[in-house]
Amino acid sequence: MKKLILFLFIGMFATAFSSCIVLSTKKYKSLLSRQDSLSTGWTESQQMNEKLEDLITRLKKDTTGLSTALNDLKSRYSEMDDNYTKLRSNSSSEINKLSSDLKKREQRLKEVEEILRKRDEATNQLKEKLQQALLGFTKNGLTVEIRNGKVYVSLTDKLLFPSGSIIIDEKGKQALSQLAGVLKQQPEINIAVEGHTDSQKITNLGQIKDNWDLSVLRSTSVVRYLTEVSKVESVRMTATGKGEFQPLDANSTAEGRSKNRRIEIVLSPKLDELYDLIKQ
Repeated sequence: MKKLILFLFIGMFATAFSSCIVLSTKKYKSLLSRQDSLSTGWTESQQMNEKLEDLITRLKKDTTGLSTALNDLKSRYSEMDDNYTKLRSNSSSEINKLSSDLKKREQRLKEVEEILRKRDEATNQLKEKLQQALLGFTKNGLTVEIRNGKVYVSLTDKLLFPSGSIIIDEKGKQALSQLAGVLKQQPEINIAVEGHTDSQKITNLGQIKDNWDLSVLRSTSVVRYLTEVSKVESVRMTATGKGEFQPLDANSTAEGRSKNRRIEIVLSPKLDELYDLIKQ
């Protein structure tokens, strides 16, 4: 740059010389001042150029970094989009499956409700038939009622047995025969015969040791009469003894003890169809 300025100066001097113009001291100093100004401007231009090159280098580096970040974001977005598509597909499949299962359960619930409705209807009809058939024995302590979806025919011991006996008397046989007539018309009904006693201790009854024995033997006497004499199917029958442990009334009075000494014939509809539905 200095050489260039020197050449310019020499050129200017030669021009002045060729024109036969002699430079004054003032003009000479002015030329030197312009030389310094041009030199300073050139230096500043070089510094500015270096700064611009540094800025361009940094921008290129930043652009490369941004490009890498952009590509990474695009890759992550693509992955998330794929996952969302898969999730949506799986969710749709799960929703369809749950919807199908729900419809099946609703259908099963309707079927169960229908079976229970039929059971309740059949239970009420059975109760009415038994009440009509056994109407003549109600004065002797016979009752018919529905509890927990089952029909309970309760017969006091005085209607069936002599005191302290397990042998059914004639009035008891008549009541059981009337009952058997209804039961044979209802083959879908299971029959459980339960013997109950009061809390008084057993005395002088031979081989009958306690109330457990008495309740069981009276229950089996009723079952034998219904199956052997009245020809009710044995497969439908169950005999149990409850002893003194399910009283209807307090055992502190004669009236309460009389209520507690009883045979209960529990009639319940077969629910095989319902059980099959529940197992599904």
